[in-house]
Amino acid sequence: MHRRRRTALTVLAATLVAAPLLSACGNQAHPGAAAVVGGERIAVSAVQERAAEVRAAQESSPQAAQLVNKSGQLNRAKLHGLIFGRILDRAAEDAGVTVSRKEVQEMRQAGLAQQGGEEQFEAMMLQQRWVAPDQIDADMRQEVQLPKLARALGADLGTPAGQQVVGEALTKASKALDIDVNPRFGTWDDEKMQLGNYSAPWITQRTKFTPEQPTEA
Repeated sequence: MHRRRRTALTVLAATLVAAPLLSACGNQAHPGAAAVVGGERIAVSAVQERAAEVRAAQESSPQAAQLVNKSGQLNRAKLHGLIFGRILDRAAEDAGVTVSRKEVQEMRQAGLAQQGGEEQFEAMMLQQRWVAPDQIDADMRQEVQLPKLARALGADLGTPAGQQVVGEALTKASKALDIDVNPRFGTWDDEKMQLGNYSAPWITQRTKFTPEQPTEA
């Protein structure tokens, strides 16, 4: 994998956080909400729908048992990704960064070429990042968005100093969004860009964000 793409993945590693499937969930202020970000609700049903898409894809894989066993906290992973996506959107907007459909498709095509085809690429995304086929474009959008944000900030994601600059921009955006997470899913840490204390085992964290080792919720 290209060095700059690997670096982007390490920064995005903080998006991979997980928890057991929940039934009805909500707090008094925002019933039915898994989180409120920037005044907008992320519904529990939306989180569970995305988790279910991943689980369905896993169960249709030849490695179904292995994939399911390694993603036991899938709901929290999807909530974390939704929260982080909104933070990245806010930081990008603040920096005047936009992402086109063409850029997303070019990033996806690069992934396809690297993995040797659509089937292999989808299998990699499912195994390594818990991303179902229909969720890939959203993930690729972040792959485009993060390096563009870094460039807009004059930062190099390949260096600790550059990662710190980007991390500070994300933290600023996170705080501005006043993120309120349903206690059943955990709490959000603006500094670490992290929900709970799960760290994806397949990615070595090299940024200012230092998640603790995973624990079962």
